[in-house]
Amino acid sequence: MIRTARPADLDAIAALHTRARATYYQGRLPAEAYSGEAELARTREGWSRAVARAASDGGVLCAERDGELTGVAAFRTADGETTLTQLHVDPGHWRRGTGAALHAACLDAWRLAGVGRVRLEVYEHNLRAQAFYAAHGWLADPSGAKSGSHLTLWLSVRPASGE
Repeated sequence: MIRTARPADLDAIAALHTRARATYYQGRLPAEAYSGEAELARTREGWSRAVARAASDGGVLCAERDGELTGVAAFRTADGETTLTQLHVDPGHWRRGTGAALHAACLDAWRLAGVGRVRLEVYEHNLRAQAFYAAHGWLADPSGAKSGSHLTLWLSVRPASGE
């Protein structure tokens, strides 16, 4: 089930985010950059701001199975540009359709809001995520734009079939 995140989800979201990040940062960044109590608190605070954001400014969606949070996605619209800021699936739930379901729910929200194009940044060493996004139609920025160690990808949001 995909649903809108609630403040009561914040601890579970932050913990899931931390577990997911460890899979692609481990061995590439110092552990304190993606784990530990201080980073967990910073992560929770960021998610708290995202969950509290007005619906017109974005959204946070949770994937849930049998009462357990299995994935989370967040997007934000600012200055006329929509960005998929986060999409994480708990590593214990990979390859079960959770990411695809979250992505589809984001697409539905973007279509409903009239968004025509979305951007994201993906860690250059996270090849699993890059393959996921490519399979869902995201394309590398033609200018080769990077934000530090992250690649910029774009998605054209097409109207749902029948519209």
